[in-house]
Amino acid sequence: MSTAARRSHSAASGPKAEKKPMEPRPSASIILLSPTNQVLLLHRVQTSSAFPSAHVFPGGNLSDFHDGTIPPPGDAKRQEDSIAYRLGAIRETFEESGILLARVGSNEGGLLNLPTADRDEARKSIHGNEISFGKWLESVGGVADTDNLLPFTRWITPLAPPKRFTTQMYIYMLPLSSDKDPVISAAQQEAMIPTPDGGAEITTAHFDEAATWLTRSREGELILYPPQFVLLHLLAPFLTGPPPVEALSSSETMEHYRMQREKLRGFLNATPTSADPRAAKYPTAQIPWGEKVISPVTLGMRQSDQRAILGLDKPGPELRGSARGGDWERVVLVKFGKGVVKDVEVRDRQEVLAEERAAEKAKGASSHL
Repeated sequence: MSTAARRSHSAASGPKAEKKPMEPRPSASIILLSPTNQVLLLHRVQTSSAFPSAHVFPGGNLSDFHDGTIPPPGDAKRQEDSIAYRLGAIRETFEESGILLARVGSNEGGLLNLPTADRDEARKSIHGNEISFGKWLESVGGVADTDNLLPFTRWITPLAPPKRFTTQMYIYMLPLSSDKDPVISAAQQEAMIPTPDGGAEITTAHFDEAATWLTRSREGELILYPPQFVLLHLLAPFLTGPPPVEALSSSETMEHYRMQREKLRGFLNATPTSADPRAAKYPTAQIPWGEKVISPVTLGMRQSDQRAILGLDKPGPELRGSARGGDWERVVLVKFGKGVVKDVEVRDRQEVLAEERAAEKAKGASSHL
């Protein structure tokens, strides 16, 4: 081997060689709102391949067989909302929960309501790739309701974890009068979900208030990973629960929930995304929540409780140098350990970093005493 060749080989394979980051796998997830604006979460088993023991939104990896062509690695469109992501989100929600977000005949029709036994049989066939999701829908006279999916951030896994995903998040608002669907009704009662994989990944599906999910996480009753916690934190001020007066008529009650949804839609599209002038000056504040891309970055460790401080403004290595980004205003505090997370909290970025500077200053002063 020549000297030049040896140098080339050493540069490519030596200990200082820079490893190419693992390509994030395309996936999609849906924040599903019930007719009373509660949020559906699925409980994953401890041995789950992703988010073990956690409560998550329904969703999963995209499939060429079911969802159509996915842009190749390196293509900027791979990190953008598309029909493939929308079909994947609806398909995975159906496979995991049995809730079918499809219309009868066309996008103008009502929600397709099939017997539970028919759904379970179809979920197994689709999960086993015996029939494509699109062909099955066509066979039962349905059309995937892709038009009513509202984009609500994309999350790209940082470089460190062994598995990486680029996950398009959506919000879907079930019709205010769709509670006659047997599967939706079951999920409002904490249903045991017979999944196509025999329960290998998910045990239950349940609708509850966004604020209730957050409280249960803070009290240690369940696990929410940062993406789920952050999005529920953002939704909670809009999805504030039932009307304060129980004697309201059904039409007034429906109007109450409709107004919650209208305010949420406005939030998804509005800019700047911060009311704080200090945060509003950053470019990410001009990106609406429907288009934000978030790849958490560790800014440091809290001295008081050793929780990691995760910044939410960066879009990840795949979009470095682009005009895309996330949320500069907030950070997530979280403690990682033994494959799970705990003590998750969303805080104002400037407040948290100011606290750390003060703690560092106090530590330095005490060391000189």
